[in-house]
Amino acid sequence: MPNDAPSEKLLLGASDVAEMLSVATVTIWRSIHSGRIPAPVRIGGRTLWRREELEEWIRAGCPPRMRWQWPSKARS
Repeated sequence: MPNDAPSEKLLLGASDVAEMLSVATVTIWRSIHSGRIPAPVRIGGRTLWRREELEEWIRAGCPPRMRWQWPSKARS
């Protein structure tokens, strides 16, 4: 049986991202609109983030979206 813990999911919902960043879910929605977090993907009406991208974004120091580029050259 697969492990569904947020750290094991490939795609994360807003509540998972909020938990990962230790902020409130409303902060995630505000961060989307202000350009402070990587853009989510929309799948079947759901708003989701790629776990791998968020982890790289955090390692890069959480730059604003306009300066963030993913996939990074390290992945190429």
